[in-house]
Parts: sequence; structure tokens; C-alpha cells
Amino acid sequence: MFKVAKRGAVAPFIVMDVMRAAAERQAAGGDVLHLEVGQPFGPAPAGVIAAARSALDNHALGYTLALGDASLRQRIARHYQESAGIEVGAERVVVTTGSSAGFLLAFLAAFEVGDRVAVAAPGYPAYRNILTALGVEAVPIPVGPASRWQITVPLLQAAGPLDGVVVASPSNPTGSMLTASELTALAGWCETAGVRLVSDEIYHGITFGASAATAAGLGSHTVVVNSFSKYYGMTGWRLGWMVVPPDLARSVECLQQNLFIAPPTLSQLAAVAAFDCRDELDARVEHYRASRDVLLEELPKAGFSRLAPSDGAFYLYADVAELTNDSVEFCRRMLAETGVAATPGVDFDPVQGGRTLRFSFAGTTEDMIEAARRLKAWKR
Repeated sequence: MFKVAKRGAVAPFIVMDVMRAAAERQAAGGDVLHLEVGQPFGPAPAGVIAAARSALDNHALGYTLALGDASLRQRIARHYQESAGIEVGAERVVVTTGSSAGFLLAFLAAFEVGDRVAVAAPGYPAYRNILTALGVEAVPIPVGPASRWQITVPLLQAAGPLDGVVVASPSNPTGSMLTASELTALAGWCETAGVRLVSDEIYHGITFGASAATAAGLGSHTVVVNSFSKYYGMTGWRLGWMVVPPDLARSVECLQQNLFIAPPTLSQLAAVAAFDCRDELDARVEHYRASRDVLLEELPKAGFSRLAPSDGAFYLYADVAELTNDSVEFCRRMLAETGVAATPGVDFDPVQGGRTLRFSFAGTTEDMIEAARRLKAWKR
């Protein structure tokens, strides 16, 4: 009998299952409005595409160093000075194969088997699934309206002994944000308590009020993970970055060398240009704002009136307890009967998620208008 490793027995990423069901509907001739996936509409910025073409013509596209192309690492470091007035040395920047590789590298470098790492519930499912695959205990911290859907110091203090905590601001799935003072308080508590803070900042740039605060300058043991997928619109380019503290720098480098060799070279050379495309990218954020406004106005008319605050990212998290306690079946029926795809809340909260779901407004505003029209007409 051949052995199957238990580390692979993690929960599925349900949104990918929804995407498959949506694709099957389309293949059968049905139409789908994609409110399930957090993928920005449209191509990468024009400057990125031009840089990629130039790289194809003028570079051999061999491996870069494991930590990433030097020019991109320097440009990322400069980004923190320009956007937040924070000095981040390029030696602390690690370019990764998407933020997913960043989380894997951070968790491998920072945590041992059996460690306890706090994650928000609801929260991005890959945190707990990667931690579980690595033999690290993901400790769910229930969050809700009382904490504006974010982890707080008192919640961490009540969670028992911890080795780490993952926070996301703006968050997936709720779009809620930590204020600068709240993030500073969390980072300070973590430094004092010896708890490693991992800050997920992949939705920075997509905010609808105050800008998101970065943890890059907070604490000497904090790890920051960011990505080119969301604000920069480069999902399929599979490129992200980390800002690592000195005590993890060599570990992360050695892990990167062995697990990934180096991030994709073409994506790295193109991404340098992304930081100079802010006008185009900020215009896209205004598009998200318009789509968000449509759903905030129309979803309550369709019976989805209990929504988490969407301060940033491109999600609305809906409490649908008055409609169902089985969000998987509810989303299946909604797709089958209206063509509107959304993500069941159990993806983000295995305990309470049967009564919630997530709408993504990363698609076109026209799709949001049509989705709202169909949901208002849906006879449940």
C-alpha cells in the first residue's frame, strides 16, 4: 500500500471550485457574471506590457538571483519611501512567485511544526491551509462587527500562547482595514510578546477612503507580503514581494533557492514599470469604487442588507443568515438560476461561513449592474 502524505489533506480552495462550476456553465452555453473571483478586469498597465515586449526583444531571460532582479528590488524599496516615507533597504526586499510563495516562505522561515499562529475568521483560506500543510496550528480568531472584522490586541491576548499572527488590511473577504494606530498597536504588542507579525498588504492601493498603513516600518521582526496581482493588475504574471526582517533574511533566501530557484524573469523586468503607471491604476480603483457603489445601493434591495464595511480591496461580505445556513448550496443555486457566481462563506470561515458569502466587484461595472438586476428578480 502506497502512502499518501497527510500534509496534502487540506481543505479545498472553494472559490476555485466555484470558478470551475462557472466555466462548466459557460461551456454548456450559459452565461456567467463573475462575482466570485478577486481578479482585476482588463490587462496589465500599458507600461508593463511595453516593458515586457522590450524584455523579450533585448534580454536572454535567464535566471535572476534567488532574491530577485536587483533593479526591481531597488524600485520596490523606493516605493516605500515615495508612498509612506519609510526607508526600506533593498537588501530586505525579496521578490517572490506571487504572494502565495511569499506566505509559504514566511511561514517556513518563521514557524516550527506545532507552533500556533492566529488568523482572522473570516479570513483568506490559504493562510490556514498553508499553515496546516506545514504542521503549524492555525488558530482562528473570530472577528465581526464589534472589531470591524479585524484582529485586535485584546482578541490576541485572549487566544492563549501564540507564535505568530497574520493580519490583512484591506482584508479578504471583508474589505475592512486597520487604521495606522491600530496596526502600530498590534505590531508593538507582537514585538513585546515575541509573536511574529505577518502583514498581508496585497490590496494596498485599492482603498476608498484613507490609504492603507504599511507594517514595513513597524517592529524589527515583522514580515510584510505584497503582490503585483491586485492593484497592479498582474494576476497571471505570478509576481509578489516580501519585506523581511534581518533575522529571517538568510533563511528566506535559502528556501527560495531550493523551492523556486528565482521568480519569473520576464515578470520581474516588466514589473519595474508598474510603479510609474499610477494614473492608469488609480483610474481603475475609481472604477472599483463605482462598482462598489452600485452593489452597496442595489444588493440590499435584493435581500443582501447585512454587509461588512468595504474600506478597500474589491469585496463585499454578506451575512445571509436570514436566507440560508448552507452557503455552498445557496451559491450553487444562485449560479444555476441567475448566472451570478459568488463565493460561499465557508471558504473564509469553516465554522460560521454557512451563513455568509462574498461578492467580488473586481469585474466591470456593467456586470455589477446586471448582477444586481438578476438578484433582485431572483425568486428564492
